[in-house]
Parts: sequence; structure tokens; C-alpha cells
Amino acid sequence: MISRANSDSLPTRRKVLVAGTLLVVSPAVAVAASRAELDRDGPASLQRLYAASPKAAELGSKARAVLVFPQIVKAGFMVGGQNGSGVLLQKGRPIGYYRISAGSFGFQAGAQTFSYALFFMTADSLAYLKKSDGWAIGSGPSVVVVDKGMAASMNTTTLSQAVYAMPYGQKGLMGGIGLEGSKITPIHPS
Repeated sequence: MISRANSDSLPTRRKVLVAGTLLVVSPAVAVAASRAELDRDGPASLQRLYAASPKAAELGSKARAVLVFPQIVKAGFMVGGQNGSGVLLQKGRPIGYYRISAGSFGFQAGAQTFSYALFFMTADSLAYLKKSDGWAIGSGPSVVVVDKGMAASMNTTTLSQAVYAMPYGQKGLMGGIGLEGSKITPIHPS
């Protein structure tokens, strides 16, 4: 027989865990940016990436469009999440707005902010983004994450993937900034 004290403690522990996680993750939910902020911050963030990485600038010059998330917030304690707003730029002009979000569970603790640029190299990959009501990374066009090591040896004359993703500007402390499990959905900021 389970005593009342033990049966009450499990839901209480879950409530404490969920409440603590919400306190940690709630700043990520508040990252909703206005259209004017995204129009300003998206190109500025992309220019910072290009200044830091000539290979990224080269990649951008060959891309059909670039989806820039100027600030993604990732936080968690056992249960975590990430969230951010972005702007799709084609020839430097905004043509759409998107949100990236993901949840995770496992051994994790901390918080960080970072930026992401997704380079759409093919007409098909860009069309998929525009027509889908929500794109879960891992379905649809293939995405290759480019880290600093890969960027250094990358040859943009032999690009073969539909989408390249490049994280940059990490601040804070939390393990991993992968795209796995992320969902990108269109938004209509005011």
C-alpha cells in the first residue's frame, strides 16, 4: 500500500519540476519580435556573421534566400526549450517571417542565446519552406549544419545540399545548439 505522503510527493515533484522549467524557459517564450525589429535585426545579424566568416558571405551570395534568426533563446533544467523569431531575406529584402521552437528532455541545465542562419540553396527547398504550414527539421529538405571547422574547409563551388545552417554568436552556458527537433512555422508579426 502506498502511503498518502508518498503518493502526494510525486505529483508535487512534477509540479516543482514543471514550475522550475517554466521559470527557466519563460524568457524563451517572450522572444516575440515585431516586424520592424526583425527587419532591422535580421540583416544586421547576418552582416555580423558575414564579417566574422567570409565562407558564410560566399554561401549567402549563392543562396536563393537566407532565413535569419537574430536571437534564439535556449534554456532548461532537465526539461528545456528554445524559441526565436526570424526573417526570410531574398536579395537582402524581407519576404517572410518565421518562428523556430523546440522542446527537449534529458540531462541539461543552463541558458544561452545564439543566432542561426539557414541558407536555402535550391528553388525547391525555398518553395517547401514557403508552402509548408510548419517545417519540422528532419523532414523535408536536407539540412547540413556548418560549424567553424567545416566552414574553414568548405568549397562553395561544390555545394550539393538543399539547406545549410550556420549557428553563430553564442552567449551563455548550455550544452548543444542543434536544430534537431526544431519546428519552423510562419508568423505574422505586427
